[in-house]
Amino acid sequence: MATEAMVQLGILILTLSLFFIMHTIRTQTAQARTRNPARNKNRQSEPNRHLTQASRHLARARSTSHRALHAKSALTETDKALSIWPRDPWAHILRAQSLDLMGHRTAAIKSLDTALSSPAARSLSAVERADALVRRAEMKVGVNRRRRVESAMEDLVAAVELDGRKGDEWEVMCLLGKCYEWKGMKEEAKDTFQKVLQLHPRSEEARNGLHRLSLFTDK
Repeated sequence: MATEAMVQLGILILTLSLFFIMHTIRTQTAQARTRNPARNKNRQSEPNRHLTQASRHLARARSTSHRALHAKSALTETDKALSIWPRDPWAHILRAQSLDLMGHRTAAIKSLDTALSSPAARSLSAVERADALVRRAEMKVGVNRRRRVESAMEDLVAAVELDGRKGDEWEVMCLLGKCYEWKGMKEEAKDTFQKVLQLHPRSEEARNGLHRLSLFTDK
């Protein structure tokens, strides 16, 4: 009996000791975070630094002959940012741009899906969301026009409704007109191309679209 009591007492002492050690470690960690706000600030600014680098690599990818190299570097930077802020919509948008430049359009579409479906997407401005929708629509028709044209149309309609840049939305509407044409919706395509010409009378794409539909009459 005495031996059993000693064993139980030893277990109790060990349990209390472990509890005290864990409590001490948690307290010290919390105090360290409070005493070192600069470290926390650096932790928060690190994703922004990666996204800035990604934007620079994307700009170089579009303007230099080393397109694939810079696009890959941009992808690496966005992945680093997402490892810290996995729901940041702008990081997913930059990731999609990197993948698109590398020729991985299906993966790029998935990144845009994540960016636009995340609750954090509300932090994007109307113009930024519209741009993301247009990019996704362009990728969809580029990957598989027949299967994705209807989904692309939904993106483009939403983009036109969101975009507040008066007079500059004609390019988006021109792509929407083409989607209507591909879908066989001739009246909708005609109306859209005519609206494009009202906004941008020199649009050859809209004129060609109306010509293809045999609806354009040159005055």
